Amino acid sequence: MTDTSSDSVSDTDASVVTGGQSMARQLAAEGVTHVFGIPGVQLDYASNGLAAYRDQITFVNTRHEQTTTYAADGYARTTGRIGVALVVPGPGVLNAGSGLVTALACSSKVLLISGQIPGRHIGKGYGLLHEIPDQSGLLESLCRHSTLVTDAGQVAGALHGALVRLQGEPGPVAVEIPPDVLSGRTDGAAIGPEPAGTPSPGSTDDLAAAAERLAAAERPVIVAGGGAVAADAWDELARLAEVLGAPLVSTVNGRGAFDDRHPNAFLPLAGKELLGRADAALVVGSRGLDNRANVPWMPDGAVRIAINVDPSAFTPPRRYAATVTGDARTAVAALADQLGGSGGGERAPWLTDADDVRQRVNDDLAELQPQLSYVDALRSAMPDDGVLINELTQVGYVSSYAFEVRHPRSYVYPGYQGTLGYGYPTAIGAAVGNPDRAVVSINGDGGFGYGLAEMATVMNHDVPLIGVVFRDDAYGNVQRMHRQQFDGDHHGTELTNPDLVTLAKAFDMDGHRAESPEEFQRTLAEAIDARRPCLIDVPLGRLPDPWAIVMRPWPGRPAPTA
Repeated sequence: MTDTSSDSVSDTDASVVTGGQSMARQLAAEGVTHVFGIPGVQLDYASNGLAAYRDQITFVNTRHEQTTTYAADGYARTTGRIGVALVVPGPGVLNAGSGLVTALACSSKVLLISGQIPGRHIGKGYGLLHEIPDQSGLLESLCRHSTLVTDAGQVAGALHGALVRLQGEPGPVAVEIPPDVLSGRTDGAAIGPEPAGTPSPGSTDDLAAAAERLAAAERPVIVAGGGAVAADAWDELARLAEVLGAPLVSTVNGRGAFDDRHPNAFLPLAGKELLGRADAALVVGSRGLDNRANVPWMPDGAVRIAINVDPSAFTPPRRYAATVTGDARTAVAALADQLGGSGGGERAPWLTDADDVRQRVNDDLAELQPQLSYVDALRSAMPDDGVLINELTQVGYVSSYAFEVRHPRSYVYPGYQGTLGYGYPTAIGAAVGNPDRAVVSINGDGGFGYGLAEMATVMNHDVPLIGVVFRDDAYGNVQRMHRQQFDGDHHGTELTNPDLVTLAKAFDMDGHRAESPEEFQRTLAEAIDARRPCLIDVPLGRLPDPWAIVMRPWPGRPAPTA
């Protein structure tokens, strides 16, 4: 039974609660411990509901709605738990949209709870506060699934359904709750959490066909994409690589799928040449397309096999000899079981033959200076389980190819969305969710400007986050491309920045400046030991182009034309 009156309800009343209290109670029952959000008039009863559970759920109020979903994404990808965001309707949802599409690109377990206008007015176009055309349709397009709740008695069930869906199908899910539903009353009880099931590895026949083709290969390669990261296939990929005697390489979006120190592991730059030599390639959790040219990057000479939870990843222009529609972790484990053994035997000749590729990649990366020296300093200063939130910045681009990932859930990148400015807000969620791990956010001054106000959030909640700004006082990558394309001319790329050390001190945050890789390594190590919020300013001049090396053709293969 429900009652849509908005009379206040005692927090101690166990039988009748508001929709907002039902929301908070259900989140607590499901084990949610953090919500990232900004309060607002349509969310008053949601805020009041969370207040009744403040001993179980920490409400991290941010300074911009984009941070709510970014932080939820960082929380989810580094903890394995569901990240929850809460925003008002209309502009709140629109501001949160960049975090939603990043979560979509990275198959991240993010739940957005959004307000709405009063239910009886939805779709009428009255011009009510925060009303936008078809908010529900917008959320459907940005999320795996979206639900509009129309009655206080449905709140618990809608949230429970969303959380169950997120266990089995990563990617953002939204639940819209109008203010009259949040203030309405219900006598419904919370729904108990459901244990996460084991994701399906795919059909037995498909797995057998894939295993047969891999077993026949003499030079197999395993390529891990972002889906392998999302599925936590860290151990399973290593085992399959050992069983096959196969090189293990990731796409840029698949960084963090395995330990880069594994003897079978190769950095992404090795992938092009390894695939050119391979007679079979297993693609795990990747869309298999160049994200700019929309062309397959797989060579024609290899037998191509793919594992993906989304069967649309197998469609043309991609061509696969065998496909498995299933979870990356469980499917890879099933293949290893079928192929036999646990690996770890004598090193395969194919791996020894590929050692020259490893050396050539290291030689190529060594040319990327001074960026590589800063990447090496970053790796040396951070503990193995430290979390790197890698932004779209000059040092970050090289980190995408050269930073050595050593621990599960310790590397975050925005996937194919390439959302500039995501880094510092995302790192807040990672640091909140991992209070015992060092979390380092590297940014350019362009990207850092998007979330600069979140320094206040870091201090308000005493988040021991270390922000690093590699500052060139420009949108450096864009400026360099302008110069290259337009005879040295560029437009709209210069930036004016505050003194970042002074800014940090204005927030009562530790602030430092490091002017060389050696000074940066020492400063970062000291900041990690201090376990306090910190900002490190690293001034850089104009840097050399990394893409000339990263995108250069590999031996025996032509340069890409697209």
